[in-house]
Formats: sequence, structure tokens, C-alpha cells
Amino acid sequence: MLLNDTIGSAASALRAHKMRSALTMLGVIIGVGSVVLMVSVGKSFQRYILDQIASFSSNLVEVYPTGFEKFGGSTDSLTEDDFRAVEKLTTVQTVAPVIFITEKTTYGSEELSPWVFGTTKNFFANYGLKLQAGRLLDDRDNSAASSVAVISSQTAEDLFGNRDPLGQRIQVGKKFYTVVGVLQSIGSPVLQDMDTPVYVPYSTARAVTGQKYLSYMTLRAVGDYELTVADITSLLRQRHSIHNPENDKDKDDFVARSAEQATEIVGQVTLGLTAFMGLIAGISLLVGGIGIMNIMLVSVTERTKEIGLRKAVGARRSDILRQFLFEAVFLTSLGGVIGILLGTALGLFLSAVAAKLLGSFTFVLSVKALFAAMMMAMGTGLVFGLYPAKKAASLSPMEAIRWD
Repeated sequence: MLLNDTIGSAASALRAHKMRSALTMLGVIIGVGSVVLMVSVGKSFQRYILDQIASFSSNLVEVYPTGFEKFGGSTDSLTEDDFRAVEKLTTVQTVAPVIFITEKTTYGSEELSPWVFGTTKNFFANYGLKLQAGRLLDDRDNSAASSVAVISSQTAEDLFGNRDPLGQRIQVGKKFYTVVGVLQSIGSPVLQDMDTPVYVPYSTARAVTGQKYLSYMTLRAVGDYELTVADITSLLRQRHSIHNPENDKDKDDFVARSAEQATEIVGQVTLGLTAFMGLIAGISLLVGGIGIMNIMLVSVTERTKEIGLRKAVGARRSDILRQFLFEAVFLTSLGGVIGILLGTALGLFLSAVAAKLLGSFTFVLSVKALFAAMMMAMGTGLVFGLYPAKKAASLSPMEAIRWD
């Protein structure tokens, strides 16, 4: 039997049962569409998050105690002398020490719990924070341990509403600070916590808390950030008497990490989440495949007499096998194409909604996901169509003709 005849017979059978064919494709459409949608939306959010981080963190390096990210690690390892030593490195452009004040911030009856940073003017330059009104902290504030504060945009709104914050006195813990500056909003829902901190002079925070150790240091690298991280690591190991020639991070009592390295970690995490969402969506393809096998088995039973007649007039077992396999693969392939189109269309719609809510948001269509979803759809047709096709091909002509 010619291949054209096999394909023609399969096409005629599919046209004769349009509703059944459509319902058979539905599971594949949903499965493929879900894979394309989940993976593409996941990659779009990954791109959005990484772009937001990169927008303010060029050549940024942070140095903090291991206790910040490892349970049981030391939080008392960075000293002011360490800060002074790092400041002298030729690979460091600007560096700022940070001490946290863990107290509530109040104004009148309003009470908030933002991060309160005791730091220097370099902190704002390192993170690319810009002034909206007033002024930033300066060297005079630190040398005099002044009771002044710069507040972020969201904190200014929460404490003062529509009133002008400049010149007002806020209370952090038991101490009062005069607001001398308000920062511009970062303008990113992902980085919205950057719109809440309060900044006071480093020397003031040190006097108020009595803290001898730094909470962390932030700095800008000169040129290659990897060289800067290597210089800081070597310097602090020497100062802390840490012998670590094998570069075992667990032996260090500090972590020096660039924003680019942090971005890579975020990228790996979001990639893992995207793959997980794609895997969950792919399960619906398995469900669709089981549905295809069930419907194809029903089709074999309904068309038993037709199969017997075809075998009686010369159709070989391989012809029957190819016909039913073609029907299954054709349905899953067509369902795959429709699923790709629907998944892409829905992804574009959701991206447009996200762009309205988040600002700049670009839809990233994953070509690999499209190819993988299409291969999965065709593979589903082959795998789950094989058993019904074999059952149809193995029917005896005489028994099939006598089937009622």
C-alpha cells in the first residue's frame, strides 16, 4: 500500500470524526501552550530582574561577615581598621562602611521599621542613589557625629505624607535626627526595599550603638571587579590571620562578592524556577498523551471492521500500523502548533500587562522551549499512539470482518 494512500486514509478518518479529533488535540494544546507560556514568562521575569539589578550595581562589591548568609558564621569579623585598609587598595574606587541601627523610626504618631544605615557619603555613589531634595550626608556630618538623616522616598511618604520632610525631626530609637535630604525613588517593584531605608552618619551610628564591628562594607571596583575581589580577599585573610591557600570559602570569616556574581546567582535561581515551572507544565502533556491513547484505542475498536476489510483487499500490517501512528502524530503535531501559538499570544498579553504595572518589561520568547515543546508533542503522539496502532495492525482480517 502506497504511503499516499496511508496518509489519505488517516486524513479521511480524522475528518470523519472532527469532534473526537479536536478533543484529542485539546490535551496536547494545553500541555504545549503551558510549557511555552511558563518558560517564556519565566525567562522574561528573569531578564527583568537581572536588568533591574544591573541598572544600579555596575562594579559594585560588597564585603560582609559570613554570619550574614551562613548559620553559625561570625558577624563580628569586619573592623574599622579593615575598612581603612581596603580604602587604600588601588583597585578600589570608593568604599563605605555600614553599621545597622536596629530601632524603629517614628515621627509623631507614625512608626516604621525600615533599615537604618550608619554610613558615609560614598554609600550613595556606590549604589547610584540620587537626591530628590535637600542634600546627602557629607564628611562634616561624620567628623562631627551630627544628628542628621537622609531618608528614602517611601519612608518620606509614609512618615510625612504630603508635607515637606526637610528640617523635620524624626526619632530613631531614643535619638532625634533632623532630615536633611530625601532620595529619589528607585522606581522598581523588584527593588522596592531600596526606597525605604534611613541613612545617618557612620560615626553617629557607631556612638549610638556602641558597635565595634562593621555590619558590612560596600565599594566600587576600579576596572575588573574580579581583581578587586581577589585583592580584598587576600588583604582580609592576611589581616585576620586566615591561612587558606586552597581558597576554601568555609575557612573565611567574611564574604567578598560583586554585584555581577550576585546577578549570576539570581540568574541560576530564576533559571531553576523556570525549568521547574516548565516541568510542571510538561506533566499536562503526559496527561494529554494518556488521553490520546484512550481515544485511539476506542477508535481501533470502532473501526475493527474497516481494518479487516482493508487487510482483506491487500493492506499489510505495516500499512495499518503507519496509518494509526500517522493519525496520532498528526493530531499531536497540530495540537503542538496551536499550543505554541496560543501560549505565545497569552505570553505577549501577560507581558503587556506586566509592562503597564512594572514599567519596562520585555517578553522573551524561548526558541529552545518552542522546539522542545514541539518535539515533546510529536514524541507524545509516537509513544502513546504506538500501542493502539500495534493493536490495530495485529487484528485478524477474518475476525475483524465478522466484528459486529
